[in-house]
Amino acid sequence: MSSVKRLLVVLACVLSLNAVAEDKIAVIDVARAIFSTDIAKQRQDEMQSGIEFSSLQAKYDNIGADMKALQKEVEGKAMTLSQEQAGDYKKKMEYLRADMELVSRKLQAEVKELQNKIMQELQPKALEAIKELVEEGKITLLLQREAVISATPDKDLTGKLVDRMNKKTR
Repeated sequence: MSSVKRLLVVLACVLSLNAVAEDKIAVIDVARAIFSTDIAKQRQDEMQSGIEFSSLQAKYDNIGADMKALQKEVEGKAMTLSQEQAGDYKKKMEYLRADMELVSRKLQAEVKELQNKIMQELQPKALEAIKELVEEGKITLLLQREAVISATPDKDLTGKLVDRMNKKTR
């Protein structure tokens, strides 16, 4: 390779390193930011204090208590139980487990529905706030936090996004 070509290759490498050094890169966790906003927390509190969710949670807790009591009862009588009685206890425990799983699925469905509503409500404001942060910070590359293995805290805009969204939703 001629010395001119080598010089051009070295110069190109140096220039590309300078270009990379000038890029401003940041990371962000949009979902965490959305669910950390005051309004999202308020919606979660409203759901948890609502009659339907509270009654489901109480039912779940009661079933759990019934299962523990039944388990304790079985342990206390384990040596004296007939096969028929042991089978009855096992059947009761299976019914309680099935009831608990059903209530658990209902609770999870309520939470998932609320999460979807919060995302639909706040996603446009989040996108608007992200655009503002990118413009203000002259950021040339913004990455989702999940896609990044390592980043220094000063490169993470999630906290700034939460603050900006809180101001927009008041």
